[in-house]
Amino acid sequence: MAKEFSARVSKRERKVTDITSGIDEKILRANDQKLLRGAQLSNIALSSIVVREQVRTKFNDESLQELGENIKVNGLIQPLVIHREGNKFVLICGERRFRAMTMIKMEEAPCFILENKSKEELMAIQFSENQAREDLHYIDQADSIYGYQKLTGTSERKITAALGISKSEVHRCLMIAKLPKDIKEAAKNFNTEKYVLLEWNELPKNEFKTEIKGKILSGEITKRLQLKRIISQLKIEKPKKKKVKDPSVETLMKVLNTQIKDPKLQAKAKALMAELMN
Repeated sequence: MAKEFSARVSKRERKVTDITSGIDEKILRANDQKLLRGAQLSNIALSSIVVREQVRTKFNDESLQELGENIKVNGLIQPLVIHREGNKFVLICGERRFRAMTMIKMEEAPCFILENKSKEELMAIQFSENQAREDLHYIDQADSIYGYQKLTGTSERKITAALGISKSEVHRCLMIAKLPKDIKEAAKNFNTEKYVLLEWNELPKNEFKTEIKGKILSGEITKRLQLKRIISQLKIEKPKKKKVKDPSVETLMKVLNTQIKDPKLQAKAKALMAELMN
């Protein structure tokens, strides 16, 4: 069935959403109520918000400009999340929105103000908010989970419970986070599939692995299928298990000697084994 779209409306006739009207209850339902419990909603000057390292590290200027124009027309539907630290506010969630509003010269924005939260709680809130957004890059996700593990010293199972994602995904993220920085940056720049990085990491350490890394860094390999073809062309094989040699008569007789105590039976067994081996 064809998708139906609403008719275009001129900017003059567009309805501007009141961002301060009834937003508390709606947004708290959409967010994790447990994590944001006790947060106050208030308009805060953007100039008083400090931006530190966030989960998301990749931004598109064109996309930010488009978001800014949307906020200018419809208002900010999803408030920022900030944490009060002394006399300043630290941005926890919403850096993309913050950047977009800065681009359109907005002076203030509605914010959820958190207080007295631990680093672990703030990271969980930050991850939960970003995880809900489709455009979060898997490298940022991986680095975030790894940072959470380093901060809390917790196990993969507990990370799964705290962040609400599968254990297998946690394991993959931790593997990706520990990869070389240059290959992770290339993955973000060229939008490389995550399984390219995971399968490259499993290759034996040799000149072929180094050659493939160069192709990933240059953007020649971005798809899993491309990697499989390269591996096939280079004839990279997993180490084969060593074959176990057939046991000799003497080896078998040592076993038999521990079980057969009668010398006559031992002689017959030895003769029979020699005949079988021949």
